Order: sequence, then structure tokens, then C-alpha cells
Amino acid sequence: MRHILKLHGVVVGWSDLGKIQGGLGRAHGTFRPSVGYELVEPIFRMFAEAVPRDGARDESKLARYHKSRDALNLELFDDADERIATSAIHIVDYTSTESGAPLELDVLISDDGYWRRRTQPSVV
Repeated sequence: MRHILKLHGVVVGWSDLGKIQGGLGRAHGTFRPSVGYELVEPIFRMFAEAVPRDGARDESKLARYHKSRDALNLELFDDADERIATSAIHIVDYTSTESGAPLELDVLISDDGYWRRRTQPSVV
């Protein structure tokens, strides 16, 4: 199922969120940005600067990232354009430091109905 990420109605990108950890309320998968990604890209690249994969953390920059990310008020929608309640949305973007690094959407979904629909077996 396609999950669409929006910023004030502007499509930022989408993911199938193919990997789930229902017990944790977490879903993640490859993120495919759209033109709207340019609006939020600097914030998610700030995370990559604050928490580089080599392990050195910049706590001040990480705090600025969290404040900026939360202020975005990103929204997640299903392929029927129904809003899915979330408690956190993060885009993993290390493309500025790792050539060819894939983008990933990582979401904490607080919508119990979503998890019931997502984890119940399909009836054919």
C-alpha cells in the first residue's frame, strides 16, 4: 500500500512502508521524494549532520532538528487519501555525505485502526 507524506497539502513523497514492527507502532521503507521534498530536505539533512553514521553526535544540532521536524506538522495518508495518525515522522537522508544512499521513511503510527487493517490476513 502506498503511503503519502504531505506538508500542508503539498506531497513531499511516498513509501510503501514495507517493513513493520506493529508491536512498536513503527513502519518504515524506501522513501521516494516528490518535488515537495525540497521544502523539508534541509531539516532531514540536519539530522544526518547531527548524527553521522561514524558515531559522533552533535546534541545541540540534534535538539534543533527535533524542534524543526516537529514544527513541520507532516501528515501521512493512505492510498485512499485518508489521514493516518502518527506520533513521529522521520526521513533518513544521508545523501549529502553518502553518494547514492537511499532515502527511508520511518514513522511511528499511533492509529490502532491502521494496525488492525494492516496486520489482519487478506480474504480472497
